Parts: sequence; C-alpha cells; structure tokens
Amino acid sequence: MKRMNNHWLIRNAHVVNEGRVFQADVRVNGGWIERIAEEGIGRANGAVEVDAEGLHLLPGCIDDQVHFREPGLTHKDDIAHGSAASVAGGITSFMEMPNTIPNALTQRLLADKYELGAAKSVANYSFFMGVGNNNLDEVLRTDPRTVCGLKAFLGSSTGDMLVNDERTLDALFRQAHMILAVHAEDEPTVKANTAAAVDRYGENIPLEEHPLIRSEEACFLSSSRAVARAKEHGTRLHVLHISTARELGLFDAVPLERKLITAEACVHHLWFTDADYATKGTRIKWNPAVKTVADREAIRKAVNDGRIDVVATDHAPHTLEEKAMPYLKCPSGAPMVQHSLVAMLELMHQGVFSLEQVVEKMCHAPARLFQVENRGYVREGMHADLVLVNLNAAWTVSQEGLEYKCGWSPMEGQRFQSRVIRTWVNGQLAYDNGQVHRDVRGMRMMFNR
Repeated sequence: MKRMNNHWLIRNAHVVNEGRVFQADVRVNGGWIERIAEEGIGRANGAVEVDAEGLHLLPGCIDDQVHFREPGLTHKDDIAHGSAASVAGGITSFMEMPNTIPNALTQRLLADKYELGAAKSVANYSFFMGVGNNNLDEVLRTDPRTVCGLKAFLGSSTGDMLVNDERTLDALFRQAHMILAVHAEDEPTVKANTAAAVDRYGENIPLEEHPLIRSEEACFLSSSRAVARAKEHGTRLHVLHISTARELGLFDAVPLERKLITAEACVHHLWFTDADYATKGTRIKWNPAVKTVADREAIRKAVNDGRIDVVATDHAPHTLEEKAMPYLKCPSGAPMVQHSLVAMLELMHQGVFSLEQVVEKMCHAPARLFQVENRGYVREGMHADLVLVNLNAAWTVSQEGLEYKCGWSPMEGQRFQSRVIRTWVNGQLAYDNGQVHRDVRGMRMMFNR
C-alpha cells in the first residue's frame, strides 16, 4: 500500500454519514474528498484502489479532550505517541489540554505547543488556551480562528491550574470571546470529603471511596454554578466529562445549533461503573470519578436524546508505577484514544447506540460544536480524514498491540467485535492494518469563527 500517496479510490464502502449508511465509491485526491458516487466510479485514473467490500467508511473522529503531556510530562505520554495511538483508533483530529509543564497560560507558551504539534503529530491538532487566576489579558488575546477554545479548571485535577478567584471567574464568563470548556468539580466539597476519608481510613483510603470523594454533589455544585454564570453572561460554555445523572438536568435536548451551553461525555463514563473498581483498581481512577450503574445508564440515555452533545476520551496517561501508588498519591487518568471508537462500536453491537449515532457524537457533532473547518464529514470538498472499519472482526486488546507510551490500557483483556482497518489523515494513509505510519504529519485545525 503506497502510504504517502494522496490519490485513492475506495471502492464499495458502506459510507456512514449524516444519518445514512449507503454503498459508494469515494475518490480522494490531493488530501481532499474529490468525489462520492453511489453509482460507482469507473476508471481509477492513477489512484491507488482499496477494496472496501463489506467494510464501513466513517469520517475521522474528532476528540475534543486529550492530555498528551508534552511539554514537561513526557515520561507519561507525548504528542508523537498520543497521535499515533489516536490514528490507530480512528481519531484523526484532537484538541489537547493546557495542563502541561509549563501550563499553557501565555500566547508564547501556546505557540510553542503548536510548534510541537507541527513537528510531531500524525493526526490533526489543536491546543486549548489555559485560564488561570491571573492571565485574563493573555486569554482574551487568543485567536478564535486558529485555537479550539479556552480551558478552565473549576476543580483541581492533574496539575496546578485551579481557577477559584470569583472576580476572575466573573470577568472570564463575561468576556470570553470563544468556547469556554470547563472541568467542573467543587473544590471545597472534594477537600471536605477527602478529609473525612482520611479521618476514617488514615492514609490507606480504599479506591472505592473515589466516587464518594469526587462525589455527585461536587460535580453538580460546580456544573450548576458554571451553567448559571454562562446563562447570566451569555457565555459559550462547554462542560466536559459529565459523570452524574443529576448534572444532566442542566442541559437541554435541543439541536446543537440552538445551544450556547453544551456537554461532553467520555467513553469511560459510558463503559465502566463503580463495580469495576474491584477488578480494574486505579486503572480506572479518573477525575471526575466513574460512578454508579444508574449514572452510566442516564449518561447513555442523554447521548441518545441530545442532552450530551459529543463523546470524547479525556485520554490522560500515567505510568504504571504512578498508578500503583496509594490513593492519595495515585494520579487520576488513563489512556483511551486507541480504543474509544471500538468501545463505542461495541456499545452499538449491544444496542446502546446506533452506528449513525456513534458517528454523530464522535465526528459530526464535535465539528459543528467547535466550528471546525472542512472536517468531521464524508463530503466532497472536505479534508480526507477517513476511517475504514470492519464491524465483524473480533479481537482482544493486549499489551503487545498498544501504541501508548505508558504501555498499558484499562481495556486490556477486553474483546471487541469491531476493528479499525485503515485511517487516512488529509488523504495520507496514517494507519494500515496494525501499522502506524509515523512520518505522516497532520495539520493545524482551523475554525469557522
């Protein structure tokens, strides 16, 4: 397969796009989707032909929340490994968070990250501008056309980026000139719950306490305050990684285009429950925490009825040595980009979501929500970010097949029915039957704002 070629003819694919599944030939030329023909395309005219009989062709997934740990935390992950794992999992574009070292709190530091992306990323990339208690002038200089959004931690997580100054928050919500994405957990509640757990258990807090420490109340208090502020000021607010049923009442089941306030669900909150702590341990310690079966089922329902707008990963690796530390020292987060699409397709096989809904929430909706330019759809004239999947090619996740720099996955041992076969990024073959082509380079994402 001529991987550096950008002229392809994908024949007989079952294209999944905009609520339809239809058989068509798709021609890619010069990095763009040139033609989609349900009646078929005759001559190849120099294109490399791919027989996609029996396979499904999806738009490349757009992940609006990853932590690739570069700069400063590259013993955990880096852009090269994170983007390689992304394309292996069918993610062709990512938006990366600012809690690296140093935190991306100035325009110069943000520009440095874009330089890293251009040099190292196999996938298309964008980086959030970080909000702190004292950098509002820098935040307001962010270019909405070339940067995906602003990110504020309303509760502390990995890193030191908590925004808790009320005057800063009020000014931020009043003046934000683009999407403001927030991590919403109430810091005083988490601290009080942690102190109570220490009183009860000492330093040996059992992991099962995590969803009680990072509690429903902590999530709801923070999310509800953020939503109230956004309504007061007309802020374009995006609440990340919803983890509780209670929070879902804050969001409306109306078309995305009518919303100023939107919400994201992450695959781990759609997949795991607190019962899994017994077998998965710290490998499923996230902030916000994985919670109850009832919470998981409510979030699944909200994905289907439109209260949840997009599905992402919050991919956030740590080393196994770090994850083996006691509760109070063990960092939260896990790698997920390589398995998010196949996990969602597994839920499709289980009847939780339709195939069209998986594509809507992982491809189309992120593109519309962030106003991504020319990505997220299988349409003529758009960038050729494409994923070819076999919905009936069962396999089991093993450590040997992981692209993650950290070398582990919470999905190890899981059997999936669907498999990513090939991934194209801007018409370049970035992943082919188990092999990532690491010399492919993605593009900086642009936004129609």
